[in-house]
Amino acid sequence: MPSTEELLALAIAVAFAAGLNLSAVLVTLGLLSQAGILVLPGPIAVIGEWWVIAISAMLFVLEFFADKVPAFDLVWNALLTLIRVPAGALLAFAATDALGTGAQLAAAAAGGAATLAAHGTKLTVRSSVTASPVPFSNVGVSLAEDVAAIGLTWFAVEHPYIAAGIVLALIAAAIILVRMIIGALRMVFRGASRQWAARAADDGG
Repeated sequence: MPSTEELLALAIAVAFAAGLNLSAVLVTLGLLSQAGILVLPGPIAVIGEWWVIAISAMLFVLEFFADKVPAFDLVWNALLTLIRVPAGALLAFAATDALGTGAQLAAAAAGGAATLAAHGTKLTVRSSVTASPVPFSNVGVSLAEDVAAIGLTWFAVEHPYIAAGIVLALIAAAIILVRMIIGALRMVFRGASRQWAARAADDGG
């Protein structure tokens, strides 16, 4: 049986991946369970059933295309905030089913925070990428997120400590990146507002 620390590390890493693409995480966990690589805890053992894997796969295909349409992807991901964050917390809670209630609640809180960090960064990056005139940039970012979600989930099962370390590093980098993007967007909006004000003054004159 994995140690408490391993379970917590696994929970945080999987929750972070869920913030990038929840359906991809569910498919990956289900297939790993079917392959005998992962034993899913009782509360979420149903994820390993083929019918759940099939539904998750269909949702993944739907999200695969919806997530790559500029502008629409922002609406899509904003709506999924209400699903991904609670699901990430639930996955972390269920992953630590063998621990006490206190540890489970702590894992759920950490997992929810990790999911929110990943999802929030995704929304922020998408906001800046959508403004780009090159549509392929949006597709590239989305593909990278899909690969990261699947790869991180698999890696967390095999190497939970390293995966958790990667997640912590990604969260730290995400905080810096989000601040930079927000700062850049503010400068763009300020410049645009100044130009609009100048044109309004010229028209008024």
